[in-house]
Amino acid sequence: MNLRTKYNIPNDAVLTIAGTVGVGKSTMTQALADALNFRTSYEKVDTNPYLDKFYADFERWSFHLQVYFLAERFKEQKRIFEYSGGFIQDRSIYEDTGIFAKMHFEKGTMSKVDYETYTSLFDAMVMTPYFPHPDLLIYLEGSFEDIVDRIQERGRPMEQQTPLDYWREMHKRYEDWINNFTACPILRLDINDYDILRDPTSVEPIVEKISKFLHHNEKLKRRHS
Repeated sequence: MNLRTKYNIPNDAVLTIAGTVGVGKSTMTQALADALNFRTSYEKVDTNPYLDKFYADFERWSFHLQVYFLAERFKEQKRIFEYSGGFIQDRSIYEDTGIFAKMHFEKGTMSKVDYETYTSLFDAMVMTPYFPHPDLLIYLEGSFEDIVDRIQERGRPMEQQTPLDYWREMHKRYEDWINNFTACPILRLDINDYDILRDPTSVEPIVEKISKFLHHNEKLKRRHS
């Protein structure tokens, strides 16, 4: 019996993984997809026409970059639900506005007019009853020290050259964002409570928690319908 059947996970569930850089989103996405026999949805970076321009000139290209991400994630979300679910999604559409666009505005690399235009567009597209929100957002969290250790361990050159203060700020922004997030139900997982890479069986207790959350939320929906 596979884990999806064992824990009665709906075939059409859409689960989104969120968390700061280095927390293990891609690893969790693949592990849950394998365990539940779901499709995966990863962020497409290679085809982004604004990324190189953005890194060369934050102020000029931040708005273009964020609008491009919004459009691509919106199309991907639509595609997922057209397939009738059964997806694990690496990164959510909500992080773009709640963390990155907000950070650009507060740091002065996005103008007030551009920020207001972007957030207005986001609200019109995403924060409506017609937008297909995920059934569950799985937030991976850990201490700042633990996450920095993981970033250093995986050794990506660009990340190694990034100042610690940036990772500290990003960690705080993610914590502030998730503490105020209300768009869909949240399951918070501490990265120290499992080790999928060294112990693949540690995914089962996570699937069990997901099952309990999904069925609890379904009962709440029925009660309020």
